[in-house]
Amino acid sequence: MLSDWEMCIRLLLAALLGSLIGLERERLLWAAGLRTHMLVCVGSCLLMIVSAFGFHDALQMPHTELDPSRVAAQVVSGIGFLGAGSILLRGEVIRGLTTAASLWTVAAIGLAVGGGLYAVGTAATFIILVILIAIKPLERAYRNRIKVHVLKLVAPSHLLTMGKLNEVMGNRSSKVKQFIVEKGSGEGTDNITIELVRTSGAQASEILAQLLTIEGVHEDQAGQ
Repeated sequence: MLSDWEMCIRLLLAALLGSLIGLERERLLWAAGLRTHMLVCVGSCLLMIVSAFGFHDALQMPHTELDPSRVAAQVVSGIGFLGAGSILLRGEVIRGLTTAASLWTVAAIGLAVGGGLYAVGTAATFIILVILIAIKPLERAYRNRIKVHVLKLVAPSHLLTMGKLNEVMGNRSSKVKQFIVEKGSGEGTDNITIELVRTSGAQASEILAQLLTIEGVHEDQAGQ
């Protein structure tokens, strides 16, 4: 049986580790910030302590068996309502998934500290901070490199069709998400919009150069 002081130390350590992750979310002005992460971590730690040591007297009774892991399992599933509350849908963009995941992992840290796994809980905290802080610029750079590009062209009427596009682009035609042909302002011309997906800037430039080799096709400067 742990002393009261050691139990309090576990709660304080859980509060400290939760605050480190909460500060990173607070910096981005998320509703689930410093206090929320601290509360989740301390609460999980407390539940783990209660689960492991709170029924000590009951265990002294004959024919009594308890499974401390049951409370931990309920914490893992129960923390979902907080995570769901931090997820927002703005238009077609979902925000808050990372914060929901951080709440879930903070609960796990609290359980680890409550179970006396200090080194594991501390290591997990710093690994999570690296993921939240250091990996984000790499993720942003990758998303900026691979994104949607839109090409706007002008061509003689009925010259640039989907069949012609497949012929010129070859295997790269699979990157075409939309191919829109509209009657141009000039007589006998079409305004063409091609939306490319999963394409880097360099790849989009190469595809544009390929299309401009077709006689009569040029960029729509007005649509740029």
